Amino acid sequence: MVSASDRATNSGNDPEAAAGKGSGPTGKGSGPTPARTSVWLDGQTPSRGRRTESPAGLDRNRITEASVRLLDAEGLAKFSMRRLAAELDVTAMSLYWYVDTKDDLLELALDSVYAEIAPPREDADWRDRLRELARSYRELLVRHIWISPLAGTFLNIGPNSVLFSSAVMDVIRATGLPLERQTGALATVFQFVYGFGTVEGHFKARCDATGLTQDAYHRHAMGTIRAQPHLRAIVESSDDLMAARGGDTVEEMRERDFVFALDLLIAGIEAKCDRTGPATTAAHRGQQPQQPQ
Repeated sequence: MVSASDRATNSGNDPEAAAGKGSGPTGKGSGPTPARTSVWLDGQTPSRGRRTESPAGLDRNRITEASVRLLDAEGLAKFSMRRLAAELDVTAMSLYWYVDTKDDLLELALDSVYAEIAPPREDADWRDRLRELARSYRELLVRHIWISPLAGTFLNIGPNSVLFSSAVMDVIRATGLPLERQTGALATVFQFVYGFGTVEGHFKARCDATGLTQDAYHRHAMGTIRAQPHLRAIVESSDDLMAARGGDTVEEMRERDFVFALDLLIAGIEAKCDRTGPATTAAHRGQQPQQPQ
């Protein structure tokens, strides 16, 4: 990741500065330039400056799509402007006609994948809408495991992120919870989904890297653990729990856990509504639930 100081608006035509690699003020006597908060709030063209002509067929949408493909294939750690340029068969300098830093690309890529989350049915009960959004968010985290480390890094104010956040907040409002309790409910549900989807995505990626199915990898791992005397007793003590869990495959077991856990959270919201009611104080009127990351 490019540090916050490296996201400062760069001046001049210095390639290293445009790439976010500057180590200090540019020019004698000048102070540090303010850090950019979001690519979506930057109404200016990249600091390198656009020319009248651009590489044939290259635009910000194509760059963003290629970034997503590269992040899916190789992961966040290997992502770089040079690697992206090679993927697009252009020079690295060409990319700076459209973005200033690698962070800009990551923010654009992050927002673009949120378009994969379909809006819930408007005529459905809030419980069903919440389940739909939670499941879609979980599936997104599994498909694109690189978005998990980016949660909270950016403001998430791109068009697709805002649509998702608006859908989530509409559902939370529909629960009937008092305004002062709605942010807590939002955090409870979607922090759970974030953690669940992140672990699931990394486990699937690990299985894919070994060339094993999830079931084969699980059997191999459990066999290895049981072969260790100091670990066997711990595993065997939970055999009855695993047997009662149900499901013939790892994916079925995981699905049962997810559905039940989400049902528990929804039941908790219902119970809280029954206990507190929808009333709220004037001091809380007009407050908006925070956006999910």
